[in-house]
Amino acid sequence: MMFGLKAGSVDVKNEITSGITVALALVPEAVAFAFVAGVDPLVGLYAAFMVGLVTSIMGGRPGMISGATGALAVVMVSLVKEGNERGLAMAEPIANMGLQYLFATVIAMGLIQALAGYFQLGKFIRLVPHPVMLGFVNGLAIVIFLSQLSMFKSTGVDGLSWLQGTNLAVMAALVLLTMAIMFFLPKITKKVPAGLTAILVVTAITLVLKLDVATVGSFIRDGGGEGLKGGLPTFQTEIFTQLPWNWETLSFILPYAFILAMIGLIESLLTLNLIDEITETRGNSNKECLAQGAANIVTGLFGGMGGCAMIGQSMINVNSGARARLSGIVAALGLLFFVLFGSAYIEIVPIAALTGIMFMVVIGTFAWSSLRIMHKIPKSDALVLVTVSALTVIFDLAVAVLVGVIMSALVFSWESAIRIRARKGAKADGTKVYEIWGPLFFGSTAMFASKFDFKGDPEKIEIDFIESRVSDHSGVEAISNIVSRYQKEGKSVALKHLSDDSKKLLRKIDPKYERIIVEEVDDPRYHVVADPTLFDRP
Repeated sequence: MMFGLKAGSVDVKNEITSGITVALALVPEAVAFAFVAGVDPLVGLYAAFMVGLVTSIMGGRPGMISGATGALAVVMVSLVKEGNERGLAMAEPIANMGLQYLFATVIAMGLIQALAGYFQLGKFIRLVPHPVMLGFVNGLAIVIFLSQLSMFKSTGVDGLSWLQGTNLAVMAALVLLTMAIMFFLPKITKKVPAGLTAILVVTAITLVLKLDVATVGSFIRDGGGEGLKGGLPTFQTEIFTQLPWNWETLSFILPYAFILAMIGLIESLLTLNLIDEITETRGNSNKECLAQGAANIVTGLFGGMGGCAMIGQSMINVNSGARARLSGIVAALGLLFFVLFGSAYIEIVPIAALTGIMFMVVIGTFAWSSLRIMHKIPKSDALVLVTVSALTVIFDLAVAVLVGVIMSALVFSWESAIRIRARKGAKADGTKVYEIWGPLFFGSTAMFASKFDFKGDPEKIEIDFIESRVSDHSGVEAISNIVSRYQKEGKSVALKHLSDDSKKLLRKIDPKYERIIVEEVDDPRYHVVADPTLFDRP
């Protein structure tokens, strides 16, 4: 095995060029999210490097890119702010303590994620319904699109304002040129990486024509940073020497850590599922949970803001043809190289080129098929899809997915509840037979009880569960209540074809069920072939 796939199947050239393209696209994203969280740009860049490297090496989804994300950054804002206030309120005030609280929280976040992987909780991502997945990708595509609109603003005396006139025309032209190169170049040849070519061409044009456009360097300086250049990440001893490790500190960081861990895992595992569909391969969700946890522990210890899977950069990588771990490793190491040695070159890259790449990501990420099938799918599924998309934009991914799963579960429960049926018949001796069809669970118990005529039925009742499944304790209790009501009317009840676990529960409730439950050795739905001549012969 090599880089997550068989050695012979890895296109090394393609993996390297895809990784470099992703590294270039990571720079403004990591810087922007650092600004959102209220920390130095290098904190975001270090997180992108460390999280990206660890998850690429040991993650459960080769080709997926992880780093600092906006979904986590928006939660970190209040954490850093309140952490700074706590630092100033200490007996010996310490400035910028919010950063140390952030690092400690990221470490705790990583521990929670690692535990989720250890206990194999990643498999529960399979419970996310398809309409929620469609809403997830559509919502994130919209979020990415809206985030790129801020690149069409400039910093003036009145703060940020929209570009106008020539500046707007130049920005739009460069963005469209980038998109055109990425769209048409693969149709001509796939030997040349479209994304990297677009960045180089647009950068060359701005340098040759000496265009006054926003660059990576100006973007960092306008946000309050000093530049891209920095050193290697260092171990943050202040986490252990300056932070007051007591219950008050734990009660402050643990709620944030849990929220960040959940958001990070949900975004990572949904992105994993999306890439699984695109590449027609299968990732390992539990392994990815462990990798995300390990990555965040490392990045917290060495001064990063934490991170998770990035759908935009992952789509750039996958659409460029990358399928192995090598591309993610190259992207992470490339980002570190930019910080250590190549800052002067990366800072001249126009923001327009990176914006154009992200717009192509939006086009590729949005599930356009969902618009065509909207009127064909059940109204409940359409409502879930639209709701998840909207909540992803308005709030965050965790809220959107949680609401979507709850909505889908409620719809499923209701649909299952109203489907329970009871076929009624009679035996020669006058016994009335209720043959139950459909799932018996908490949602269908009321409908189940309404099927019986306790006063009008004859002396003997038989309830056959041959086509029903008792799914939970509520179903068992419903059966017990039915039997009790018949017995109060002086009538006898026999229960047939119950599952073994249902029988055990009923017998625990009351020993009387030993007499009521009929042990059937034959099942009328299945038959044993007794005549050997019925078997196929060669």
